[in-house]
Amino acid sequence: MVQGDAYQDLLDSLRAAAGLLNLDRTSQLQRDIVAVCDQWVRPSFRIAVFGPFNYGKSTLLNALLGERALPIDLIPTTGAAITVRYGNELQTRIQLVNGTAIHETGTEVLKRFAILDDNRCMRQDVASVEVLCPHPFLKTGVELVDLPGTDDREAQDALVKDQLLTADLIVQVLDGRKLMTLGEREHLRDWLQDRGIETVVFVVNFLNLLEPDEQKQVYNRLRFVAESFRSKLPAGISNLYRVDALPALRARLKGDMPAAQVAGLPSFESALQTIVEGQRQQTEARLPRVRAIAQQVKQTLQTSVDQVTVELAAVEAKRQQKIQIKQKAVQLIRKGFETSVTEFSDWLSLTHLLNCYQTEAAQALQQGTFKTWETGAFKRAAIDHQQAVAKWVHQACEFFDRPRPNQLLIAFPPEPQLVPPEPSPPTPSSKSTDVTPVAIATGLGWVLGGPVGGAILGGASYLLNKTLDSDKPQTSAPSAAPATYLYLDAVREYLVNFSAINLSALQKYETVADRIIHFDPLEEPTEITEQHHQLELLRSTLARLDQTLAN
Repeated sequence: MVQGDAYQDLLDSLRAAAGLLNLDRTSQLQRDIVAVCDQWVRPSFRIAVFGPFNYGKSTLLNALLGERALPIDLIPTTGAAITVRYGNELQTRIQLVNGTAIHETGTEVLKRFAILDDNRCMRQDVASVEVLCPHPFLKTGVELVDLPGTDDREAQDALVKDQLLTADLIVQVLDGRKLMTLGEREHLRDWLQDRGIETVVFVVNFLNLLEPDEQKQVYNRLRFVAESFRSKLPAGISNLYRVDALPALRARLKGDMPAAQVAGLPSFESALQTIVEGQRQQTEARLPRVRAIAQQVKQTLQTSVDQVTVELAAVEAKRQQKIQIKQKAVQLIRKGFETSVTEFSDWLSLTHLLNCYQTEAAQALQQGTFKTWETGAFKRAAIDHQQAVAKWVHQACEFFDRPRPNQLLIAFPPEPQLVPPEPSPPTPSSKSTDVTPVAIATGLGWVLGGPVGGAILGGASYLLNKTLDSDKPQTSAPSAAPATYLYLDAVREYLVNFSAINLSALQKYETVADRIIHFDPLEEPTEITEQHHQLELLRSTLARLDQTLAN
């Protein structure tokens, strides 16, 4: 015996899996899960009879019941799954989709609600059909289910397939006038074997319409087919019976037992009773189909796991690709930045500034056009270098979505000022080799912060006492050479300040930029998405289902 708790755990796992997979309620797998779960809680023993149209299913059931309870006709009629249960009198209960319940004595109402319409289609407004019948076999808790014929309409096939999974015993009716068709063989495999339905009995009808030699030959062939299907039935019970349904019904209605015996009905009835008694209390008989459906659920879960895994792998591949792109971008930006910084540093070097600008700046200062010179090519060159450096930092900010730092500003010291000395009267003691002291106002005090800074670099202003060449004759007019030196020295001090100020600013900017032009793969963490949670749930549900199946 299968332990009830373990069996219930399996059913719970199936329901949980169905909920996680979010299966469509109309999907076959969802319907199969509902069917096996409903079968577990159903106390009755359900016997379903199925086969193609015009195979005599309803006639066979009427023969078992001993009365014309179910509609039978030469034209295919059954258009619903009709469940026959025990009742004190013959009556019919029909439940419509809109909730309306119809209760009538007898079964005439079936012709209005349980047969195919003129287009050979089932009625869409009927939810369920039940017939109550006072037969002793039904009183033992047995239910008989008359199913629509197969191989006619897709909707009818779907209904039959669903109902088969809810039955404890399947009676498949065969037509003795033909060997099992390809469609019947497919149903045997797809609808029964692959779904774990192993309690099957084959009933051959219409053999009475064949010649005796043909009857024996056909029966032997069908027995071979039946034996190839490994039915799980009580020991000594065959899974193949001959029942001529219409003669059996006529004999039962007349009370002609010998005729019923010839038609094969008593032996079939006896087999049904033995099967019911042998399997009524055994949940093992229901387990194979539950396991079969559970295997399908496992496959669906695994498919979902694989699908989500592939999707997450694609996301991770994009993340890695993004990381590689950022790493390459960092390399390119950093290389460009370092090149621009080097070029700017070289340009700001005092040697370069003196070589390139001292002479022309001194001339401009002497001519009174220093400001024009400063804001001309000199300033444009400085700004070009500043923008070349800042460009790479701005690109890094945009690419890595980071805020821009403060601008790299270029500072220009105050314009050098030459302060002429107060004129003093000549004295007899004055020597021709002396030059009148001249004050040169510089910007060093502004650069380093007032008089203290000026003292460090030689004062905010200083006196330059330039000795003339002693070989040159003394003149009363000042020489041009001393004036040129004065302007050159003033510009030199200006360029010294300019170089020192902006090299310091550039160095600080490099420190700030280094934090921006930087990328760590850890800064691109894996985002935990809904798909990650879904994958975890799928895997845990799959593991739980595996465990319950093992138990």
